[in-house]
Amino acid sequence: MQSVRQRYAPVAALLAFLLLLAFAVFLTGTAESPETPPLDTGRILVLFGLGVLAGVLGGLIGIGGSTIMLPVMYFSLGFPETIAIGTGLFVVIFTSFSGGYGHIVRKNADTRVAVRLALGGVAGVLLGSWLFTLLANETDLLGLILGVVFLVPAVNMIREGLFSRESAAPAGAGIGGSTLAFTGFGVGVGVLTGLTGLGGGFALVPGLIYLFGAPVYVTMGTSLAAILPMAIIGGGIKLAQGYVALGAAVILAMGSVIGAQTGAAVIRYIPPGVLKLLFGLYFAYASIRFIAEYLGIALP
Repeated sequence: MQSVRQRYAPVAALLAFLLLLAFAVFLTGTAESPETPPLDTGRILVLFGLGVLAGVLGGLIGIGGSTIMLPVMYFSLGFPETIAIGTGLFVVIFTSFSGGYGHIVRKNADTRVAVRLALGGVAGVLLGSWLFTLLANETDLLGLILGVVFLVPAVNMIREGLFSRESAAPAGAGIGGSTLAFTGFGVGVGVLTGLTGLGGGFALVPGLIYLFGAPVYVTMGTSLAAILPMAIIGGGIKLAQGYVALGAAVILAMGSVIGAQTGAAVIRYIPPGVLKLLFGLYFAYASIRFIAEYLGIALP
């Protein structure tokens, strides 16, 4: 029992911090802004549930969850696209900490690779965040970029998921590759993270699987661990730039922290092919949705 308490102590501390932050944000009146929709009871419940869902799927398929939060916030809840992007990336800080920690204690991550990816990713995030400021008023173009970025990994993951015969990797399995390759790959992912506001898992997961031949289970944990530094830099920049809705962010974060722990705990009970298929189907939907909007086509 003591070991269980010790294992979950960092997660409990993070949830306590978020709860205190939520009280502070709502009591000081900084939870909402004129640019964002009001946080009534219905929206609060939807945001919390969305955070849980994003956390569970994030823990399962190695993404920070912003790819799930962003479309719902923008298409369904009425948040401006730039605010949805910034808020989603800010929340990834908490999702990736919870999910990454959950995978590491279960030996579902290659921490050596995660560090190298993160070093390159931080540099890339700084460049991508600068590019974001140049495109902040071009929301249609940002949506098209998101759609195109999602499309290729979506098709590959669906194909692999349908025909995968991959078996589970043993706990503690590593990922092969050079330091230069991992760092360079991290830079590219970081640029996309800063530019699109996504946590980086959308590129890290398929990249590690297809470029480096990484086992699926180890890929998910490694991705979440590598995302954390990029999310801290990128989310912090978005917060400083005023693109984070604080009230929505803390609600989403509390749900995602809980969900990410759940995803990390159950991942090894799910076949690798199913994980790939889940990843690919969601990305295909998000890709088509963003591209369709750029073309002026309304989709549900």
